[in-house]
Order: sequence, then structure tokens, then C-alpha cells
Amino acid sequence: MKVSGFTFIKNGLSLGYPFAEAIESIAPLCDEVVINVGFEDQECTKDDGTYEFLKKKFPEEKYKFLKSFWNPEVQKQGLILSEQTNIALDAITGDYGIYIQGDECLHEKDYAVIREGLNRLELNKNANGIVFNYHHFYGNTNIVKVTKKTYRHEIRLVRNKVGIKSWLDAQGFRNQDDSKIKCIKIDANIYHYGWARQEQVMSKKTEAFTKLYHGKDHQSEEFHYSRIWGLRAFNGTHPTVMSRWIKENTNDIDILSLPLDLYLKDARVILSDFIEYLTNIRIGEYKNFILVS
Repeated sequence: MKVSGFTFIKNGLSLGYPFAEAIESIAPLCDEVVINVGFEDQECTKDDGTYEFLKKKFPEEKYKFLKSFWNPEVQKQGLILSEQTNIALDAITGDYGIYIQGDECLHEKDYAVIREGLNRLELNKNANGIVFNYHHFYGNTNIVKVTKKTYRHEIRLVRNKVGIKSWLDAQGFRNQDDSKIKCIKIDANIYHYGWARQEQVMSKKTEAFTKLYHGKDHQSEEFHYSRIWGLRAFNGTHPTVMSRWIKENTNDIDILSLPLDLYLKDARVILSDFIEYLTNIRIGEYKNFILVS
């Protein structure tokens, strides 16, 4: 079987994404990697240097580069994210596609499990995707956010050429008719570092993403980390490719030592999380897929 990787990124340098590390983490599993880089103008000449950085970082033939214009008129409800994902997805030539976002990473310890999952998917024509577990880091990479407000699982590997598309804000995938994809699940993790950057970089990131969801004229407040509900210590290891990025992006603040910020609106989430902690059952959990054996 031929396996393709695919991803998209815009302003990866200025917004502090570990986008090169994300690509490096899927590369050993792939025969080709399609990288869609976003630009500010229709001629695709204005970006923050991310495109040239990646071209120099990955000069091998297995890396295929695309340029795309991020139309500000599409930047509502995060729809530009699925649009850009689909540009990359449509360009892959493999039988399967491994998807990684610019703030996600695979751990090398999971490669064998992922390859086994690919073999299972090859034999199971009733399924078209593979679901991974998630670690969502917050503030620093020794803290994870585990609550009903964060998704525990999502599709990150799909069968190609069967009409699958990225959906809404690109969290997951659907069939062309918007129906959920039948998937198998494997015991491998996506390491998500989107909320583990330095505060000043996070302010730029949250401002950029607020505009993606609410329009280019929307104004956002300056970002500051606080001890929100659902934070726990993380005692596992990180992907080797993330070592340098983690050292450069560690915050001095000890978030778990701060007073806990609680609000009345958190009551239902806290009750649900407490039941999940006791039973491992998440009440009303939203799943963007259908699991099959």
C-alpha cells in the first residue's frame, strides 16, 4: 500500500506552531507528504517566511508543496480550515492519508501500532478511517486538559479516493454527504500542543483564530494563562522531534499552583467530568465518527 501524509499551515513561524516537527513526526510512515502553505494574497507571494522555511527544511522529493490563498471572506466558523485541509487531501496519491495539523505530533513509540492499524484497515473494507486518542497540553507540556470540553478521540487517518472530506473547522472528517465515517480505533495518541505556547505567542494565535471563526473585523482580548477546570499533570514522554520546541516554548508560570478559576457555568461540566473519572464514561460525548470492529 502507498501512504501519503497531508497537512496545511499559515503563518507557522510568527504564530509559534511546531509545524516542522508535526511533519517530521508523520514522515517515517509516509511515501509522500503534501504540505499546503497559506498566503495573504491571491498571487501567493505574501507570508511570514513559512513557505521558504519548509522548502529548505524538506528538500527531498517525497515532500510536495502547494500554495493557497486564504480568502478573508471565508474566515467565519473556521470553514477556511477545512477548505485548506481539503486542498491538501485532494492532492495526495496514496491509498491512505495520514493527517496532521500544525500543532499536533505523533510519538515514535506509536509507529508500530499505526502500521498495524493500517493493515487492519486494508483488510476491513467496511471502514474508511482510523481514530486516535488525544493528549491536549495546556500552558506547558507537563499539563494536560482533560474535560468534556476537549475531545478524547478523532480521525487522523483516512482511506483515499472514497469521497472523504475535511469537515467544518477541520477537527475531523466526513463522507461527501456529511454522514459520519465508519472507523476502527487504535491505541495511539495525537499530541496536541496548540495551547502550550508562550503567552505572547498565544495572544497572536487566539487573535488570528478569533477572526477565523467570527470574521476578519472581530477584536479579541489579550490572552493570559490561568488555572482553569480540567487541568492535570502529565507524566508521560513526548515525541523526540518535539524536544527543542518544548525547551524554547516553556512558560515560567506554574499554572497548577494558581488559584482555580471556577464559574457557575462550569457546574454541569464538573459533574460530567466527575462521573467520567469514576466510570470512564463521558455523558453525552460527541463523536465525529462511527466505530466498527
